[in-house]
Amino acid sequence: MNLEVASFFAGAGGLDLGFRQAGFGIPWANEYDKAIHATYEANHPGTHLERRSLTDFEPEEIPQGVTGMIGGPPCQSWSEAGMLRGAEDRRGQLFFRYVDFVDEVRPTFFLAENVSGILFTRHSNSFREILERFCELGYNVSYGLLNANDYGVPQDRERVIIVGYRLKGDVFFEPPAPDDSKPVLKDAIYDLRKSAKPAVNKTYGNTKLRIPNHEYLDGGFSSMFMSRNRVRAWDEPSFTIQAGGRHAPLHPNAPKMEIVGKDKRAFVEGFDYRRLTVREAARVQTFPDEFIFHYKNVLDGYKMIGNAVPVEFARRLATQIKKDLKKNEPLSNRGRQRVGSLERFEDLSRLKISRAS
Repeated sequence: MNLEVASFFAGAGGLDLGFRQAGFGIPWANEYDKAIHATYEANHPGTHLERRSLTDFEPEEIPQGVTGMIGGPPCQSWSEAGMLRGAEDRRGQLFFRYVDFVDEVRPTFFLAENVSGILFTRHSNSFREILERFCELGYNVSYGLLNANDYGVPQDRERVIIVGYRLKGDVFFEPPAPDDSKPVLKDAIYDLRKSAKPAVNKTYGNTKLRIPNHEYLDGGFSSMFMSRNRVRAWDEPSFTIQAGGRHAPLHPNAPKMEIVGKDKRAFVEGFDYRRLTVREAARVQTFPDEFIFHYKNVLDGYKMIGNAVPVEFARRLATQIKKDLKKNEPLSNRGRQRVGSLERFEDLSRLKISRAS
């Protein structure tokens, strides 16, 4: 069986690496952000990296015969931390472009990952349209909200996963069962606690590192950052690793922040508070230490890591998809008008999001 996939919006390649670890090949990937290109190419040898935007090339340029398409269309438009413009934003419209590519390539499966904000009520019409378009293409589509901490990742990170199959037998993707035990910060970064160094001039890469990327953004903290606790203890999973280094979680060597007023916290006197380093954030995202991030400004390092799909989470999803592909035959691409169905894996998700705006 051909187990090659094309990767879209690849970023640094957390999703790609997880699929590789599960036994998939990735001959072709697409990433537009030039600040990421050096990191992707250094860590994914043998993959052709298409550097143009998805709007600047055609589906015919993707290698023929790929079994799957994977990717995380830009999430800022759907994110609570962003402007919440959804499909009204150019980046949000790239999700529909991804659907168009699925239509033309017709892989046996696709996977799309996005932030939980795409489930907000204000985005319901656009999200439903995306799902219905996948179904119209003949895919059995399942979706739900999963927490990466249930799948070997030492971090609370809820993401919407959408998977579509064109397989005989009316097959739907169902995520693997969550782990009984959840990894915590001590499992991921305890051995790194004494060797971190600050970035040069607060934000630039430090050349005197024993461990690659083990440097942290230095400098002050905004009033928004200080509005709530940003410290998780060693025996807890990390807060979500975000794409902005200024909002990186604080290292667990210091105690949790004190409440000093409404929406106002303070550091406990006598302790040194610092952000997680780029390497620590990468560990929390389950990138292996041999995966080196290339940047001049550490903010680019945090951005690459925060936008990535955790590698172990991706590997678990890919392993389940691989099992389904081996057990079932693909549908022929003839009869392109066959309409698929839609399911939601509610039993393994926590779909509590109903924010109106």
